[in-house]
Amino acid sequence: MSSLSLHAGDPDHLGGYELLARLGSGGMGTVFLGRSPQGRRVAIKVVRTEFTRDREFLGRFRSEVARARQVPPFCTAEVLDADLDHDPPYLVVEYVDGPDLADVVRERGPLSPGALHSAALGIATALAAIHGAGVIHRDLKPGNVLFALGGLKVIDFGIARPLEATSQHTRTDQVVGTVAYMAPERFDEQPGPRMSPAADVFAWGAVVTFAGTGRTPFAADSAAATAMRILTQPPMLDGLPVPLRGIVARTLAKDPAERPTARELLDLLLAADRPDGAAPTQPIPAGAVPAYPVRPATIDRNTPVQDRGTDAGRPRRRLFAGVGIAVGTLAVLLVSGLLGNRLLDNGADRTGAGSTASSAGAPGPSAGSPTGSSKPAPLPVQTGNAAILAGTRRTLIHFVEEDRDLALPLPDRVAVSDGTGADAQFALVPLGVEYMIKSMQPNHGAQTCLGVKYSPSDSASLVGTGCAPTKATLFTLTPTGKKDDKGRPTYTIFNDEHGFVQWDDARSEIYVQFVGDSPPDATFSFVDRGAIEG
Repeated sequence: MSSLSLHAGDPDHLGGYELLARLGSGGMGTVFLGRSPQGRRVAIKVVRTEFTRDREFLGRFRSEVARARQVPPFCTAEVLDADLDHDPPYLVVEYVDGPDLADVVRERGPLSPGALHSAALGIATALAAIHGAGVIHRDLKPGNVLFALGGLKVIDFGIARPLEATSQHTRTDQVVGTVAYMAPERFDEQPGPRMSPAADVFAWGAVVTFAGTGRTPFAADSAAATAMRILTQPPMLDGLPVPLRGIVARTLAKDPAERPTARELLDLLLAADRPDGAAPTQPIPAGAVPAYPVRPATIDRNTPVQDRGTDAGRPRRRLFAGVGIAVGTLAVLLVSGLLGNRLLDNGADRTGAGSTASSAGAPGPSAGSPTGSSKPAPLPVQTGNAAILAGTRRTLIHFVEEDRDLALPLPDRVAVSDGTGADAQFALVPLGVEYMIKSMQPNHGAQTCLGVKYSPSDSASLVGTGCAPTKATLFTLTPTGKKDDKGRPTYTIFNDEHGFVQWDDARSEIYVQFVGDSPPDATFSFVDRGAIEG
């Protein structure tokens, strides 16, 4: 990774980190090469000064950092440290010393079929880990895929969200991302969020096409022409080996709901890597982290959710929870490690010798199918905690520290209870990487969800409100890595605008507040109370 000398006015230290050089800059801030107190080289991302006084931006940035810390370090640059109260705030991540995919293709040509399949697996593994932690990359491109002696690494995930999601920070001519790798829904002119994990999957297809052919699938003479091709034309996939070509075609579908999730993508690639195209004998198990389904591309946060029973606001596809380190993932890590070493030591081999991918003219499974059938194999049914997080089960929201359960005894009042009444039953409504929390109390009449009510003279409070996806009603559920006394995974509940759901012992009530770098006092687990009827 190339670097530049520090500019006049750049600091020489941030906290305990010495700054050595500039690695680059972008919409959110500047990235420096630094040295930790222990002598390790690190990458330090510093927020631009103009954003440091914006409460909404800093709240989102804090949320992104919390989620990024949950991303497993295999195939990604690990988050090492952060000082969010420093002026300006900064984030410290693993420094990956190696060429990026754009440099490799430019200098050595497209990857061989074997190297291409290995790279595709490594990038898909990284996306599955990133999405499993509730993060969306938002700018996946060849320049963010690095090859080092330790293997392939995907960098710069998640940090674009605060800029894109905060309207006052986004000019009409400014879109976070690189046009050639942007999904069609990101060009939607209607207001509202356009990002979901499905956009990263689309970018994966574009990146793999570039790696295998030296061009992007919608290449044109200008950014505007490229955008138009993305919106209206099929992708150009000539030159990609079969069956990888069929998998890539599925990821480049115009409709985000038609693309596989990163988890499904990884399964397809592992199946395609077998000589007979059969599914892996030991599928990768889902971990105990929340499911993050695709958010509808044009959802308006100011419009109430339509009353469609238990399907309110639920997209058509769900992202499987997490990625477990099992046989399949270990194989990916070994292959990507060998790929990184090979590219650094010997360059990309264009002979295709030893490739596990079929040649372009060889027979293989039909496009998008690992077995040659017209439809992919059925996916396993989610149960337990995963089903609650997917929005298909009723649940108690158990307040671990108080050994009580959240309840909504009145339409606008949140309390704690013993969990025996209908007012303590809720359903999680997944919307992208966030959730609405809907009351299942039938006596409230109109649909009621939990929301945050802000008072300038007091802490924000948790209340009942209408089920419309707004800044006040969308929450992030972040796994703590711990379990309650019944062995259930625990989570924090976070609202981007107001902070963490907390408990006030003195007043015996729930409130919502940012907590700085200290861990929140309140954690929650979910207790299954049966399927949602209707």
